[in-house]
Amino acid sequence: QVQLVESGGGLVQAGGSLRLSCAASGRSFIFYIMGWFRQAPGKEREFVAAISRSGGNSYYADSVKGRFTITGDNAKNTVYLHMTVLKPEDTAVYYCAAKPTFSGSYYSTSSYNYWGQGTQVTVSS
Repeated sequence: QVQLVESGGGLVQAGGSLRLSCAASGRSFIFYIMGWFRQAPGKEREFVAAISRSGGNSYYADSVKGRFTITGDNAKNTVYLHMTVLKPEDTAVYYCAAKPTFSGSYYSTSSYNYWGQGTQVTVSS
């Protein structure tokens, strides 16, 4: 059974940093793209960042580029989202997701087969 489990969310002041983790289990994700999405209250779920497990290519939404970094540890089957210079508008539930590398676009929620349960990130001003 495939599982994606996020951790690391919490409350942080604006300008602060957090690191989210996504531990994957149940299958090999080497030929998958792992992504992070977020959903704020009343808004649609949006793409944040993604990484190709096999090639190491990474992709970012314009709103987080230069502030967030996505990395992966293949040995631990874990993906991280390093978030710095956090802003109140980054407040959302953050979800980890996985999709086959060549299936759909990395920024589209509909392309992803597997999802975690989400972790809350709250940035106070």
